[in-house]
This record gives sequence, structure tokens and C-alpha cells, in this order.
Amino acid sequence: MSWILLATAGQLFNALVAILDKYIVSDENLLPRPFVYAFYTCIFTSAWVLVYFLGFIPGLPELGFPTFSNINTSPTLEVVALSFLAAYTFFIALVSMYDALRRADASNVMPVIGSISALATFGFSYLLLDIKLSDNFTIGVTILAVGTLLVAQTLPRLNTVIQVVHSGLFFAMHYITMKGLFNLVGFDAGFFWSRIGFVLFTLSLLLVPVYFEKVKKTTKAVTKKTGFIISANKILAGIAAFVLLKATHLGDPAVVQALGGLQYVFILFLSVFLAKWLPKTATGHELKPKVTFQRLLYVVVILVGFVVLFT
Repeated sequence: MSWILLATAGQLFNALVAILDKYIVSDENLLPRPFVYAFYTCIFTSAWVLVYFLGFIPGLPELGFPTFSNINTSPTLEVVALSFLAAYTFFIALVSMYDALRRADASNVMPVIGSISALATFGFSYLLLDIKLSDNFTIGVTILAVGTLLVAQTLPRLNTVIQVVHSGLFFAMHYITMKGLFNLVGFDAGFFWSRIGFVLFTLSLLLVPVYFEKVKKTTKAVTKKTGFIISANKILAGIAAFVLLKATHLGDPAVVQALGGLQYVFILFLSVFLAKWLPKTATGHELKPKVTFQRLLYVVVILVGFVVLFT
């Protein structure tokens, strides 16, 4: 069950990333456009192909680091299609998530996205990967739905709710696509070709004049400080993505998504304990004990739903 530990570590990194994402997209002096931020996130994500060079260091391949030697065939049309689909679904999910984070706190947005993603991943796994439903499926879904609705009612606007649902669905499609790619060619080749798909898809967006101008205009306004913050955050995001994809490859993608409930607990505690050192736009506007306890209670309901659903 080492993949469960990997998934847990990935969710801790994701909690830190979510808090920093909230800060970045909420501060008009940093990088306010979700589209542009998603563009650079995908670029940074594709750069993780460099991890394959670590495979030349003796001993690291035995620890699970991918190597070029395991990419021994040219990609088929199916591999190319899945790689671009993985990039597309991830990009779309990010745009909706970042736009939602601009309007609401991370501790409100991320639980709903994670719940929708977990439920959708479970459904897609059943339909596309032939994974059986658990005996407690109905009870787990009901509890999870109640917890999700409790958190969703704290979101400020209906369009924010729509955005988080949209984001959760596309994150689910992304992870199912990646699982299908891993099943087809293995983790090393699947991760490599998906990163190539990421960079090609993202750069192709610049061929659309309106997208090119949007990226160009926003990039010019970015300061060195902002660039450093974004770079550091995307390195953390890359580590989280790699760890979660490795866990997805080794285990059940639906369970990996379900462990996302831990991310919300991490977000709540990090927001409280780091509030003195982080900007207000990063931790949210309501850190009173009563509000924090209420959010934690909602998250506990979601976690119970996860446990019942996947046992």
C-alpha cells in the first residue's frame, strides 16, 4: 500500500499549492488572469520530463524514478490522442478552478472540486476501466453528496458553483485518461508522452491571436518577485502531480482521488497555523474559530463519505 502514502504526500503538497494559487489569482498585482496562469502551469508541468535524466543516476531507477530506457517504442495514434486529451482536460480544469479561487476561499472551493472529481472518477472507472462498484456505493455517494452540498452552500455565487463542478468533472477525465495511458504503455512511457502532449498543446494555444495577446500582455506585467512565487509554486505542483500520478499508476485512481479529502484538512490547518506569515488573500477572509470549526465539520462529512464509498 505504498501508493496510499504517495497519495497522502501528494495531497499535502497540493494543499500548499492551493493556498498559493488562491493568493496568486486573487491579487491583481500578481497574475490575475486564470487562463494565463493555467497556461504557465501546464508549461511548468510539461517541464517535469527532465526528471527522466535522474534515471541515469545509479540506484534511482530502483526507487521508482522513470528512465528513458523504458520508452522503447514510438507513440501510436492512440497514445498521441490520449496525451493530448490529458493535456486538454487538465488545462480546462485549471482555468475553471483558478477562476473559482478568485471568487471564494480555497477551503470552500477545493472540497467541492475534489468531491465531484472523486465521484466522477469512480463513475468513469466503472464505465471505462471495468472497476466494480463497492457494496456501500449508495450510502457513500449519499454522504459524500451531503458533505459536498454543505460546502457548496458556502460558495458566494451560482456561477462559482458551476465552475467548481466543471473543474471537478474535467479533473476526473484527466486522471482517467492518464490511467488509461499508463495501462496502455506503462508509467514511464505514459508520463513522458503526456508531458510532450502538454507542451505541444499549450504552445499551440499561442497560434490563436487572442490567446497570444492575452499571454503576452499579462507576461509583460509580471515582476521578478511574482515570477519567483509562481515558479516555486509550480515546482511544488509538479512534485504533487508526479507523486499522485505515480500513486494512480500503482493503485486505484478512484481511491487516489478519494484521498483528496486529506487535502482539505491540510488546507484548513495550514491556513490557521500559517495565517500570521501568509497574506490575507492566501488564507481567506474568515479564520475565526467558529467558521473554521464549521468548515472542518463539513470536511469530516466528506471524509466519512469517502471512507464508506471505498470500503
